Amino acid sequence: MFLSDHDITKAVQDGSIVIRDFDRERLGPASYDVILDNEFLITEPHKTPVIDPVKKIFPKTKEVEVADGEEFMLFPGETILGKVRDFIGSRDYLIQISGKSSLARIGLVVHNTAGIINPGHFLNITLELSNLNRVPIVLRPGMQIAQLTFSCLTSPVDYDYEKTGRFNGDNFKKNFSPTERKKQVSAKKKRIIKKKSV
Repeated sequence: MFLSDHDITKAVQDGSIVIRDFDRERLGPASYDVILDNEFLITEPHKTPVIDPVKKIFPKTKEVEVADGEEFMLFPGETILGKVRDFIGSRDYLIQISGKSSLARIGLVVHNTAGIINPGHFLNITLELSNLNRVPIVLRPGMQIAQLTFSCLTSPVDYDYEKTGRFNGDNFKKNFSPTERKKQVSAKKKRIIKKKSV
């Protein structure tokens, strides 16, 4: 069950949904529009011969910052990372991000597959921006880039994202870092092995 505009507003007011800064003008009947921020992370192809996520070989990237009022050109076939300016999150609802139809019709993809924000995850959402068109698409900081929907949970979660998630904290800076959970599990295994050997 998705929240209506009335319920989204009520949840923001009582703090069960965080949206900073909340703007009623961007509230739809059952969604909320978010805007594009100024930072982009771009793959440097001449420094990236291959990407192999299993072997933890990730692309070499550089960060580009675009000032308000300026533009970023997204070329055909290119995928970059951007982020949402709004800070969002909830412990009580599942949040989903999806594209806006007006941008989808010109070939802009705002997320490839990662469209879920789990309970307990508070962040400026990272966007996987891809241009499926045959001509460049101009992106401008501050433009309405995507929309959020909010779903009720059947029951409270046992482990929220703050405890288990890979990208908790500074979501944009951690895109190609090893998972914290794996590090914690590995450390736990070492302690167990050490106890057995004593």
